[in-house]
Amino acid sequence: MSVQLITTAQELLNNIPLNVISQGAEAIVFETQTHPFLPKSNQSPTTKFIIKYRPRKPYRHPTLDLQIVSSRTQSEARLLHKLYQLGIKAPKLIAVDGPNGIIWMESVGGTLPNGETSSLKNMLWFKEKSQEEREDQRNEPNIALDDEVKDIMSKVGGAVAKLHLANIVHGDLTSSNIILDQHNDKWEPMLIDFGLSSYSLLAEDEAVDLYVLERALISTHPIYSKSYNEWLLQGYERTFREAAASKKFTEISRRLQDVRLRGRKRSMLG
Repeated sequence: MSVQLITTAQELLNNIPLNVISQGAEAIVFETQTHPFLPKSNQSPTTKFIIKYRPRKPYRHPTLDLQIVSSRTQSEARLLHKLYQLGIKAPKLIAVDGPNGIIWMESVGGTLPNGETSSLKNMLWFKEKSQEEREDQRNEPNIALDDEVKDIMSKVGGAVAKLHLANIVHGDLTSSNIILDQHNDKWEPMLIDFGLSSYSLLAEDEAVDLYVLERALISTHPIYSKSYNEWLLQGYERTFREAAASKKFTEISRRLQDVRLRGRKRSMLG
C-alpha cells in the first residue's frame, strides 16, 4: 500500500488518527475514533467510524479524474442515505466530501470469538474450521450447518431481496461485503460497499447480483456452499412473497437460471 496515498488522506482529514482496514482497486477504507462534526469533548473513545477514501488516479486527466471521483463518491453517499430512508440495513451516512472522494459513515459489525471481524465470510470460515476440529465427534450435529448458520443465510437472502425490491442492485455481492451485527444474541446481516451499486428495473441485473453472490460462496466455501445458497434463496423468495411481489421473484428466478447457464458455458469454453 502506498504511503503517499495514506499521507494524502491524512492531510485531507486534518491529520486525525487513522487505522487502515482494507484497500481495493478504487478506495482505501480507514477506521477512526474521530467524528467529523462533534467537538473532542463530546466524542467517545469507544465509538468508531469508517472513512472510505477514493484517491486520485494519476493516469487520468485531472479534470476528468475530479469528475469521476466526485460523481462516484456522491452517488454512493446518496445511495447510503436512500437505504437509511427505506429502512434497509447498511452503514449510516455521516458526512461526504465529493471532490476529495471521502465518505464518513458509522462503523458496523463486531468481533467473532476468534478475534476476526464479523463479516459473513469470516463467520462461515469460523464455523467450518470449528467443525473440522471436531471431526472425531461424528455423531454430533454439524456446526457449519447448524440453525444459527441457516438463520443467518436466510436473513442474508432477505436483505438482498429488500435491496432488489427497491430496484437497487449491489454490483459486488460477496461474503466479504456482508457484515454481521449482533442484536439480542442474534446475528443480523448488513450489506456494505455500495461503490458499484446502481438503480435498475431489469430482472436480469438482479439475477446477476444473485449469481455473483452464489459464485462467491461456491469459491470461498466450497464444501457447504450448496446448503448456504439454498437457504439464501429461501430467504430471498420468502421476502418477495411477503411483499406480494411473487411475480417479480418468478422473473428474477427465471433470469438466474439463464445467467447460470451462460456462466457454465463460459467455464466450458475457458
